Amino acid sequence: MNYMPRNIDSDLTLWAGLPANERHPLLVRGARQVGKSSSVRNMSNLFENFVELNLEQHRDVHVAFEGTLDPVEILRRLSVILGRPITPGNTLLFLDEVQSCPGALEALRYFYEQLPVLHVIAAGSLLEFALEEIPSFGVGRIRSLFMQPLSFGEFMVACGENLLWEEICSASPTRPLLKVFHDKSLELLRQFLLVGGMPKSVATYIRARDMLEVMQIIDDLVISFQADFAKYKRRIPSLLLREVFESVAAQAGGKFVFTKAANTTIYSVKQAVSLLTMAGLVLPVISTAANGVPLGAEANHSKVKMLLLDTGFTQRLLGLDLTAALFSNDFTVINKGAIAEQFVGLELKKASSVYSPENLYYWCREDKKGNAEVDYVVARDGAVIPIEVKSGGRGSMQSMRLMMEMKKIHRGVRTSLENFACYDGIEVWPLYAISNLR
Repeated sequence: MNYMPRNIDSDLTLWAGLPANERHPLLVRGARQVGKSSSVRNMSNLFENFVELNLEQHRDVHVAFEGTLDPVEILRRLSVILGRPITPGNTLLFLDEVQSCPGALEALRYFYEQLPVLHVIAAGSLLEFALEEIPSFGVGRIRSLFMQPLSFGEFMVACGENLLWEEICSASPTRPLLKVFHDKSLELLRQFLLVGGMPKSVATYIRARDMLEVMQIIDDLVISFQADFAKYKRRIPSLLLREVFESVAAQAGGKFVFTKAANTTIYSVKQAVSLLTMAGLVLPVISTAANGVPLGAEANHSKVKMLLLDTGFTQRLLGLDLTAALFSNDFTVINKGAIAEQFVGLELKKASSVYSPENLYYWCREDKKGNAEVDYVVARDGAVIPIEVKSGGRGSMQSMRLMMEMKKIHRGVRTSLENFACYDGIEVWPLYAISNLR
């Protein structure tokens, strides 16, 4: 199908138009299959010439990076190998799966210093592992841009619902949506929670509108991700990575208990979690005292929740009853495994800067006075904002009110299936609009 517009497109276009002395080589990072290569190819129409090299598939070109870090010499070698000139100024050079060629990764920094007029982008899916092997990698000379699966807004645009998404973006707790718009947005949200944001899943849904076919695509993606586990680190068994990956889905919505993840040592499970996080498949939500910003200053990494990168993956791993999900108006059927809470975390992550994505945090109190927990805590304009996720309509907000009283916080947010509203000083943002929180 045609290219699905992504939020990252505007960032790539701005990068392409920067003066040479302000434009760094770009490193597009993110999990496999999130659309990195497609977005770069789409942007390439801004250039007279486009040279794409997949360094995993075409290992014969690795020789161009051997024994030299000189960009001019590297371009000369590549031109000879490819039989075509690579002219700085009107050519976009795209090095895909760059993690497969350490020499290319090392050389990137020198393009900024010695050949800034050339537009060069590199991308890869297991870059975090490769970058570990390169000391002092290009600090200040390479710009990283992080990409996630499609957000709900991108999904709506891909479905042709641009105007409805614009209505959602302009709405607020003081300006709710018309009921007909709200109801339609909820139905689209229900579909998105099943489909997820992986581009191949979304493209299949738009083309076929057949959820069974979409589920098969998701199954194929999950299997391919699990097959990749062998590439992560030789010292971590693939079976352990698979167990931990599935346990993240099973433990969604609660504090992650390492001893429940696999029948092995906590150290081994923590290593597995670390690798899955580096690969972009798992996102941690870290406990914070939330007494002020930055929230990370009071983070407690011993208390953490885990999210999978995609709600579609979670639904499949949890064995969702597809028939019930498709034909029931009961949202709790789809919300198995705290999908609503996972969705909110992913949307907050996707809405953050592509150059420095925000970490995710939550707040909890565990003492003899009683336990309390607020699903997410974010910082906006220097202020701490607690967010409680409700999978239905109204619900108790005791934990959020307790936190607001303890921390002297004046603004709290509940996100649910309700329309935009305000109740007793609490803002209500519909689940489908939480990425627009400002």
